[in-house]
Amino acid sequence: MRIKLLFVFLSISSICKAQYSFSGYTNPEEWDRAVYLSIVEDYRKMSGVYSEQIIAKTTADSSGFFEFKGNMLDTENRIYRIHVDKCSDIQQGVNHFNGHCSDSEALLFIAKNTDTLKLPFSFGNQVFCRVESNNPKANAFVKIDSLKNDMRFAYGEFRSEANRKLNNKKWFKTLQYFGKALDEPLAELYIYTYLSDRSSDLHSYYVEDLKQNQYYDNLKARLETTYPNAPYTKQYTNELEADRYMLAASNGETASNWNVILYSFLGLSIILNLFLLYHFWKRNQSKIDDLKAKLSKQEQVVLEHLLMDKTNKDIAESLFLSVSTVKTHTNNIYKKLNVQSRNDAKSLFTK
Repeated sequence: MRIKLLFVFLSISSICKAQYSFSGYTNPEEWDRAVYLSIVEDYRKMSGVYSEQIIAKTTADSSGFFEFKGNMLDTENRIYRIHVDKCSDIQQGVNHFNGHCSDSEALLFIAKNTDTLKLPFSFGNQVFCRVESNNPKANAFVKIDSLKNDMRFAYGEFRSEANRKLNNKKWFKTLQYFGKALDEPLAELYIYTYLSDRSSDLHSYYVEDLKQNQYYDNLKARLETTYPNAPYTKQYTNELEADRYMLAASNGETASNWNVILYSFLGLSIILNLFLLYHFWKRNQSKIDDLKAKLSKQEQVVLEHLLMDKTNKDIAESLFLSVSTVKTHTNNIYKKLNVQSRNDAKSLFTK
């Protein structure tokens, strides 16, 4: 009986202490020391740098070493990104518009709350090229990117229309088969996003493939089985239904004057709603900017951590400050914003 109780105690203890650790190196001679960790819940935003996805920020030491650790991540696999960039904090909103930052390096990977991930330097001190992890799915995106590089080389060998068409057909299937062989639906979504991109030359092949290939329904089933509660599954299901509906409409199966009127009305409604949302966002953003302008640069940084519900100790460790200094900054923030607590401060920025 005692042995069983001890086993249960140890099991519970290990679960409570389970935490992730993502570490690596940047080149301090090339990059700023700030390193960011993001969670990607919209697979259409896997490429780029989006400030709304950032969940943690740390500072690399003089050797370039950095580490993210804690126990706040999902217990199931999710898509994460670590990135560095040279976009200034002041102009970040402009530089990161639509995910664009012209001077950045990023790595996508798959992980969960109990994973250890290391990103050592690659050849020539290149960053974010190698992944070492206890999660065998972690480097799936790196493998796919490597295959896509082979594809680009094949396209560039002969720059002719005939060569491009032959490669389109070949690589569409090659990428699709490769994703399925990885036995990880999130990796397949990475490839699906690329193949179904409307701006890609491969999109026409996707449209034709969608008409006859059961692969897409099988991928949906794999997502629903492995990730029933993940946002990716619902997003994929909605996109698949929308694309098939558009295919049916283009074939005349649902075409009618009423549909034209309905779509026009919906389109106008969407445009109007987007305009109203943008107007509201602009006004709210202006209010937020005015509030932040009352704070010093250091107080603004502390505020960002407060809004992430970090403790004073966590903030002190992240910013390399003493706890008393963090408390002083926090009190100054309360006074300048005319609030009494963290919840009051959060209410000013979450309306």
